[in-house]
Amino acid sequence: MLTEYLTEAGYRIAHAQDGLEAVREAAALRPSLILMDVQMPQMDGLQAIQQIRRHPDQRVASVPIIALTAQAMAGDAERCLAAGANAYLAKPFRFGDILHLIATHLRGETPPS
Repeated sequence: MLTEYLTEAGYRIAHAQDGLEAVREAAALRPSLILMDVQMPQMDGLQAIQQIRRHPDQRVASVPIIALTAQAMAGDAERCLAAGANAYLAKPFRFGDILHLIATHLRGETPPS
């Protein structure tokens, strides 16, 4: 549903099935922004974020990453940010919220708290 919504909003989307593929795709595609699901098979999203942040190509290592998770427990936002995410959004979220975060990070701004 999110892919369809973002495509309708004019974004080009690449999709990874698991954390390992997310790391490979980030290196190959050098996207403008990554929406990273925290709960994925093979390698979770936090590990994938950490690997992307260690990539030798700075264009890959510095890409804005928004962590998305159904885990809405105390400390989850902090864990995502500590792993290297630029922002955190708990599911379910409103599409307006994700559009705001995407636009803000594509412009290189820090979103208001």
